[in-house]
Amino acid sequence: MFYGKVIGSVWATQKETGMDNLKLLVIQPMDFKDSEAGTPIIAADRIGAGVGERVIVSRGSPARTLFKDKMVPIDAMIVGIVDSFEVAKEAEEEAWKSTNRE
Repeated sequence: MFYGKVIGSVWATQKETGMDNLKLLVIQPMDFKDSEAGTPIIAADRIGAGVGERVIVSRGSPARTLFKDKMVPIDAMIVGIVDSFEVAKEAEEEAWKSTNRE
């Protein structure tokens, strides 16, 4: 899972079977210092997130398991809308160091 910000929407009138009634949103991955942390992705949304909101995104096969008896061709799913978070300063610095090693 990762933390991100909704930065846009995607409209597709033609979609694969199983994707009916799924809203598609553009998500910018973010770090816990509110800086961009990767390339934006498209994620499916069933919980009603909107542009500007911070979200939790699940990727890969765990995202597909949210659809009990369907095989849905998605790679990312919004699983939560973030109200707030708290990160210890030391943990935040370690996370930043581990993602920015050369």
